[in-house]
Amino acid sequence: MAIEKLTSRENPRLIRARKIRDGREPDSIFIEGKRLVDEALRSDLVIEECFVVEGFNDEELLGAAAARTRKVADVPERLFASISDTKQPQGIALIAERPSTSSLILESSLASTDLRIVVFLFEINNPSNLGAIMRTAAAAGVAGIIVSTNSADVYSPKSLRASMGAAFTLPVWDEVTAEQAFDWAAGNMLTCTATAAAADLSYTEVDWTKPRLLIFGSEAGGLEGLDLPGGHDEVRIPMTAGIESLNLAVSAGIILFEARRQMMT
Repeated sequence: MAIEKLTSRENPRLIRARKIRDGREPDSIFIEGKRLVDEALRSDLVIEECFVVEGFNDEELLGAAAARTRKVADVPERLFASISDTKQPQGIALIAERPSTSSLILESSLASTDLRIVVFLFEINNPSNLGAIMRTAAAAGVAGIIVSTNSADVYSPKSLRASMGAAFTLPVWDEVTAEQAFDWAAGNMLTCTATAAAADLSYTEVDWTKPRLLIFGSEAGGLEGLDLPGGHDEVRIPMTAGIESLNLAVSAGIILFEARRQMMT
């Protein structure tokens, strides 16, 4: 295994890693930490390069990374800290090609997934919320995720950590306008179903075996400013009086696992 030693903060590879970490090179993504690196190496991602801290002792993980890329670099602790996005780095990071996202990927997944639900995230600008919903959606077995314009980056380091690797395998279509999402849903015979606190219909009263585009807005703004299409459904999660809302990922989990329950019965 050929490992290059990097000793300067101004090394071009380290400069590029910091740019990718900060979202300034949109064609690549930064993946950090043993768990995420392991998940990435188990996926179909194209791995461009790997960085490990000097003395990194997980030979199995390092070997798996070296099997996917010839560009493996050994970096002193102070330099590894300069590329890390965490307060307590675990000593390994990858650079990978940004996964392709498109409506065609979702259509293929819809045709092969039992739970024919696609989640549409409208202007979710908190990357941790975005990642947590993706993790929940993957666990429930949805067909995929649509992420609107003016949302957080699905593949930012914070989103990836919150998704716990779900973003590497879940079909995604991002940077999508609401009009595009609703037109696509109509073309694929999905009923648009929005979550709304004032809705008359409880989430348990909905037939989730029917193909649906399930729409969530941000915790701060909800679906304010979103012009929903005609014929859409609205559902609510009944809550104790005096409680205004739930965490977004919790709401998604409640509804999606009810959908999964219906699909499995």
